[in-house]
Amino acid sequence: MRKTGMILAVLMLIGSFCANGQSTSSMRLNEVLVINVDNFVDAYGARSGWIELYNNSPGTVDIRGCYITNDKNNPKKYMIPKGDVKTKIAPRQHVLFWADNKPSHGTFHLNFKLDPDKENELFLYDSDGRTLIDHVTIPAGQQPDVSYGLSLDGTGTWETLSRATPDTNNKTLDSNEKIENFKQNDSWGVGMTLTAMTVVFLGLLILFIVFKQVGKTAIQMSRRRAEKVSGGRPVAGNANEPGAVFAAIATALYEVAEDAHDYENTVLTIHKVARTYSPWSSKIYGLRSMPDKK
Repeated sequence: MRKTGMILAVLMLIGSFCANGQSTSSMRLNEVLVINVDNFVDAYGARSGWIELYNNSPGTVDIRGCYITNDKNNPKKYMIPKGDVKTKIAPRQHVLFWADNKPSHGTFHLNFKLDPDKENELFLYDSDGRTLIDHVTIPAGQQPDVSYGLSLDGTGTWETLSRATPDTNNKTLDSNEKIENFKQNDSWGVGMTLTAMTVVFLGLLILFIVFKQVGKTAIQMSRRRAEKVSGGRPVAGNANEPGAVFAAIATALYEVAEDAHDYENTVLTIHKVARTYSPWSSKIYGLRSMPDKK
């Protein structure tokens, strides 16, 4: 028993390490602003270049202990401090790091700046300082207040964005693409109707098949139980006789068992009456006969 508990504990520990590794690997360098003139300001009211990370997973990711650097030869240039609850990034959310070379200002202030006169390379390493999570090269010649980022958060290609979007989605969705597609290609709603009906009927068909199989399985199990009770003799299946047949058989068996028979000795004879009127409606037979005076 103790050995089994130890094995389970080891497996849970290994699973937790694997889950942690998978979570941090889902982080992405998402958007970078090199020259900040009239753009976003930090908590101190200062403007500087910034780097945006994005959690591309459906689970919360803690990036404490990971490294951000602009020097491939120095992968541990800036370690994201531990103990800050803000390092836990919610699913599909962003976090902003200021490249102002002022790490004393807090967790999200890096110890290096971005060079506006040449290309900048950025690297995101896991907590071991060796596993590269993400990497991007920002071309030289960046314009003021124009950011360089992914076309879609966490995916897509790197490009110059039409507007800087610090700490929010790179692409703002101001319309529902599916609805617009339906309006354009199916203005009468025929396709939507057929799709809905197909889904409903397929669901009903699947339920019918499932219930039928369940019923067959239940019948087979009941037959097996009946055969066990009867000592292994096969049990007859259900016949298709109508209910009246079973009622007649049951009545006959009851009469045999109870011996409920009547014995009739009287013979009833019916003679046809030759009358022009209907004897059934005649009242003369109901009158008392007059005595014969002799």
